[in-house]
Amino acid sequence: MANHFGDFIRNCRLQHGLTLRDFCQKNNLDPGNVSRLERGMMPAPHSQKKLTQYARALGIKRGTKKWTTFIDLAAASSGKIPCDLMSNEKVISRLPAFFRTLRSKKLSDKKIDELIDRLRGI
Repeated sequence: MANHFGDFIRNCRLQHGLTLRDFCQKNNLDPGNVSRLERGMMPAPHSQKKLTQYARALGIKRGTKKWTTFIDLAAASSGKIPCDLMSNEKVISRLPAFFRTLRSKKLSDKKIDELIDRLRGI
């Protein structure tokens, strides 16, 4: 699975068997911008309208696991917290403590992966 927004977009596009140019032409998208997105040279769009346009072009349906991954990677590429989490006051109120803990504990990649696995098990 792709860990970066651009990789995710590229993988989805390739799953449809489309070249960059064909994909952009078919969906009325700028090939230069899509290329920069795919290469990580440009962050994901901020607007929900533009994200929805990309998702639709990639065949990603709202409410699916693929949609959630798409939105989460888009937010992460822009250094943002996904909109659906921003509206959860309990989550937001705990984020500063979570961030302080991550900074002070200097967790290794392995420990972070273990933490994620534990959270998924909840």
